[in-house]
Amino acid sequence: MSGVVRAAIVQTAWTGDKESMIKAHEEYVRQAAAQGAKVICFQELFYGPYFCQVQESEYYAYAESIPGPTTERFAALAAEYGMVMVLPMYEREQAGLLYNTAAVIDADGSYLGKFRKTHIPNVKGFWEKFYFRPGNLGYPVFDTAVGRIGVYICYDRHFPEGWRALGLAGAQIVFNPSATSRSLSSYLWKLEQPAAAVANEYFIAAINRVGVESDYGDNDFYGTSYFVDPEGKFVGDTGDPYQPELIVRDLDLGLIETVRNRWAFYRDRRPDAYGDLVQP
Repeated sequence: MSGVVRAAIVQTAWTGDKESMIKAHEEYVRQAAAQGAKVICFQELFYGPYFCQVQESEYYAYAESIPGPTTERFAALAAEYGMVMVLPMYEREQAGLLYNTAAVIDADGSYLGKFRKTHIPNVKGFWEKFYFRPGNLGYPVFDTAVGRIGVYICYDRHFPEGWRALGLAGAQIVFNPSATSRSLSSYLWKLEQPAAAVANEYFIAAINRVGVESDYGDNDFYGTSYFVDPEGKFVGDTGDPYQPELIVRDLDLGLIETVRNRWAFYRDRRPDAYGDLVQP
């Protein structure tokens, strides 16, 4: 696809329980549809809190199968509104095998597949290895009604290899749902994704949670979600740093070819010279 795609992302605050979070996101879908959006992505672990500042097995209860009840619920909305959906969730493959995952639903409600977060941090405030096994599905790109889309989740964004793998697989838009806090990474937030969009010559949607989640540690999420184009330019304004927001933007996918004709990064790559980079 090479035309204009109207895309939406959601940054919002934890409501206190799973069901009300799901209902809130169903309403965001309806609002996005009213604005003409044809694809939407939610934030990391969208229906729950970000509980990784503590290490408590009780939070395993947020995990569910993919596909499963939540994907089926949103698949019905996808079909109703003709909207592609990226649903970042806590996945339970089986007892003891839990992943940080994003399911992808096409505009007809069909389940296309999933991406599992590849790089799992384990530092103070982000004890993710307690909750998630590293992803093992590679870097899939999904053919959807709005074009070829990929997913890269939160901490993944610090690693350039996955961005490039998605580009080589033909991604036109890559969604990066995140839960990143004000005290740690805000100085990187407007640097990394625009740089990755330039290096890989596609659109990126950077989604961050918003608000303070004090029940699970000292999480102060700064929102500021945005779309960035293949030239590294923000598409419209960035999201509010404190308030929930539905962000809808028009993405001209034709710009990808324009930029790639100008800068032939894919032609001029030297994979034969990069062997040492993949040695442990």
